[in-house]
Amino acid sequence: MQIARIIGSAVATVKDPKLTGLKLLVAQKATPDDKVYGDPFLVADTVGAGEGELVILVEGSSARETLKTTDTPVDAVIIGILDSIEVDSEQVFVKS
Repeated sequence: MQIARIIGSAVATVKDPKLTGLKLLVAQKATPDDKVYGDPFLVADTVGAGEGELVILVEGSSARETLKTTDTPVDAVIIGILDSIEVDSEQVFVKS
């Protein structure tokens, strides 16, 4: 599992039929204290995340293990929206 920040959304009117109904978002990996890094990438959303949220995502074969993405050609899927993160007994992120 990874932590990522949602930085945008994407629309694809022409796509594999198995992707119909899945919201596509643009994410960037993040540290527990919400510092983004790396290149932006597309993720399928299964939990109703939105721009600006810090999320939990899975990649690779795990991305095809959710109820909404079984047998779907996805490589990254949001499986949760983070409310807070604590590291070494210190709260480093709290959803505003």
